[in-house]
Amino acid sequence: MSPSPDTQMLLALQVANGYGSQPGAWRMPGVDPSSYVDMDVLVRYAQAAERGKIQLIFLADTPVLDVDLEREAPHHAIDPLVVLTSMARGTQRIGLVATSSTTLNEPFTIARQFKALDVASHGRAGWNAVPTSHPAAAANYGITLPPRGQKYERAHEVIQVVQGLWGSWGVDAWIRDVEGKRFADMSQIQPVNLRGRYVSAAGPLPIPPSEQGQPVIFQAGGGTQGMEVAARYATGVYANPFTIEEGRAQRNALRSAAERVGRDPDEVKLFAGFMPSIAGSRRAALDRRQKLDESVDLDQRVRYLGSMIGLALSPAQLDEPLTPQQQAEARPNPGDARARHALEVAREGWTLRDVLAHGVIDYHPVVPGPAADVADHMQEWFEAGACDGFSLAIDVYVDGIDAFVDQVVPLLQERGLFHSDYEGTTLRSHLGAPAQYGPDPRLS
Repeated sequence: MSPSPDTQMLLALQVANGYGSQPGAWRMPGVDPSSYVDMDVLVRYAQAAERGKIQLIFLADTPVLDVDLEREAPHHAIDPLVVLTSMARGTQRIGLVATSSTTLNEPFTIARQFKALDVASHGRAGWNAVPTSHPAAAANYGITLPPRGQKYERAHEVIQVVQGLWGSWGVDAWIRDVEGKRFADMSQIQPVNLRGRYVSAAGPLPIPPSEQGQPVIFQAGGGTQGMEVAARYATGVYANPFTIEEGRAQRNALRSAAERVGRDPDEVKLFAGFMPSIAGSRRAALDRRQKLDESVDLDQRVRYLGSMIGLALSPAQLDEPLTPQQQAEARPNPGDARARHALEVAREGWTLRDVLAHGVIDYHPVVPGPAADVADHMQEWFEAGACDGFSLAIDVYVDGIDAFVDQVVPLLQERGLFHSDYEGTTLRSHLGAPAQYGPDPRLS
């Protein structure tokens, strides 16, 4: 199902480590190598996104050191809640969403942290509720990862308990009656006493509702079990399709799953991951990405590219295109959704270094080139019903966010694809999500 003609796309900006989505971003011209810990820098990025009317900032998180710090910056922020709280103080409208693991954290901690952020930001917080799959992250919490089924059973329990705690302070409980010497009406602030197989909490949570009531739930898991969590609880869902066909299938499956549990499918929005590299020309964008690639192992990447297109490629061929014989013999790997596009780019006659600079083995689709090329990609996907919007992983934040806001956003607005201003003040209003306080009464 494609969006209706009057529907406009939603945008989320991924902000991770302060540098950019590419490993070499910390070394690029104009980048402050200390941005990882500089809240002023991170707040400026959020302000730029808000200038572009982007609906939300998203901080993914896995609580583990999973890179070699000799050459790469950490993937994730020093602490997502600290960063988002800093951003909340420097912005007025943009939504603020972060990951917190349902495997590693207790529901009371999650409920308290995110509702506190929601109140502090005047109703702009969202929680990306996902299980953890990284064994080293589990080891940091002194546990061993349980089987996948148990992780998702726990995820359901954690979300239900968190929502129960969010609603445990009554909507009208905070009376602040100075003359009557009553701070709050305790008859409206009650324990939840929720107990499941994996988690429990007594409550209540001593935090009043925000302007949107409570935080919005997001989800980023995969497979049937992840889909079930998304369908039952999520408003925003992060996905990684590499083709329009994949995106359309994922979005349709998500909408059908939401309808089966009694929700309006329009409540659930799929954000497709997307990595634009904006420059004045395709050549300039490829040169930019080649500079970024100086921090990665291109020898390994060219061999991996070969496995994607059915050829034994050598690093010695990096600065040469595929030969006519190789073009004739190449076949996309049917097990890799990126392979067809990789082969199409290679057959255009680029050197293998340029093919890799096109981002053909990145974890989201990449468009390197002018703003119009980026906007064309987004329009094609959106109008085909492959997504409700995009989760943007900008290559280098220091100039890439401004380039997107100042060059791509106006094109999307001119084409009627993106709003011209925020209509409301809360994340829930940005997403068109219905009011909710406490658990969703439609779900058993």
